[in-house]
Amino acid sequence: MSYSLNGRLALVTGASGGIGAAISRALSGAGARVALAHFDGDERVRELAREIADDGSAAGAFEADLRSTTAPAELHTRVNDLMGAPDILVSAAGDYPRTPHADLTQDRWSECLALNLTAHHLLVQALAPAMISQRHGRVITIGSVLASTGRHDLADYIAAKAGLEGLTRALARELGEHGITVNCVAPGSIRVPAEEQVVPDPAAMEERQLARQCVRRRGGPEDVASAVAFLVSDEAGFITGQTLRVDGGWILD
Repeated sequence: MSYSLNGRLALVTGASGGIGAAISRALSGAGARVALAHFDGDERVRELAREIADDGSAAGAFEADLRSTTAPAELHTRVNDLMGAPDILVSAAGDYPRTPHADLTQDRWSECLALNLTAHHLLVQALAPAMISQRHGRVITIGSVLASTGRHDLADYIAAKAGLEGLTRALARELGEHGITVNCVAPGSIRVPAEEQVVPDPAAMEERQLARQCVRRRGGPEDVASAVAFLVSDEAGFITGQTLRVDGGWILD
């Protein structure tokens, strides 16, 4: 089944990453116009915007450092001025720092939570009023299955992602009466280019990961994008407050 998003405008944060880019392609492929939020003048996002435009959809690139508490509202203003009011938000920006808990400084902890939790809250605060006035909206937060499993050296990241699932449920309660659904998509082990730089032995890691999963292949960004495209469609209008794990059956409880 294909989903029509004709007439919709989606704001996708973290659009320079493998998952964010795949989501942007999926939504534009379904007919949505896409505002691509990125950090630090990333040329990859400008190339993605050109690619989407060449395929017949509209896309704009917007630089934003979402670690700043003023950035989400400023991003919303710039998108609204240039493209209109988004009725789809895919809040995918985040980072993946690895620091032993004993070595976590207060600054590192605060910075991680700022991007992986607080920015999501502030983005919804900025975009929700227009969605409420339109009586329609779709909000997707991008979480992680690690919120359920735990892992060494990721206490700040996992705390933020667990908080994001709770935030998703709370927002679903508050916004549902206005025709807005709020869901979390939690990827499992997704193969992205950055893996080669982050993982000391990618081949060994992949072997261990496949043994954990029911589906014995690595997930790709397109697997996550397909879940997001469904959840923002009209066909998913009765689904809200849920965390959908896209993990090949890694976490089953």
